[in-house]
Amino acid sequence: MTLREYLSGVAGKGVLATADAEGKVDAAIYSKPHIMEDSTLAFIMRDHLTHHNIGSNPYATYLFIEDGPHYKGIRLFLKKVREDTDPDLIAKMTRRHLTPEQDKEKGPKFLVYFALEKTLPLIGSGETGITVL
Repeated sequence: MTLREYLSGVAGKGVLATADAEGKVDAAIYSKPHIMEDSTLAFIMRDHLTHHNIGSNPYATYLFIEDGPHYKGIRLFLKKVREDTDPDLIAKMTRRHLTPEQDKEKGPKFLVYFALEKTLPLIGSGETGITVL
C-alpha cells in the first residue's frame, strides 16, 4: 500500500514534532501531508514555532493516529529538503479555506517539503508495509 492510499483511506489526527538547533522540542497538530510526485511530503506552515524549528534543524517526525478504539497509525521520520513561498501554489494546495482577510491576519504561509527517511508503526517497531509511491 502506498502512503497516499493509506492516508486517503483512514481518518485520524496528525502531530508534527520538531526541535530547534539547541534541541528544544515542539509538537503541533498538523493535517495529513501532501504526497508529491517526486516522493517528497509537503506541509503548509505559518511562520510559527514549527517553521522556525525546521529552519534551524531539518529533522521532524509526523505521528498519524488513526481514529478508533486502539492505538493504530504510523510514524514518519522526515528531513526538510526545500521550501516554497509561491502564493498561487500554496493557495492551490490549501485544504482549509479562510476568507482573504482571515488568511492575511494569520500571516505568511510556507510550503515545506520533506524527504521520508523511515516509516514505523505508531507503536513498536517493524514494517508498516507502506511505501511512499
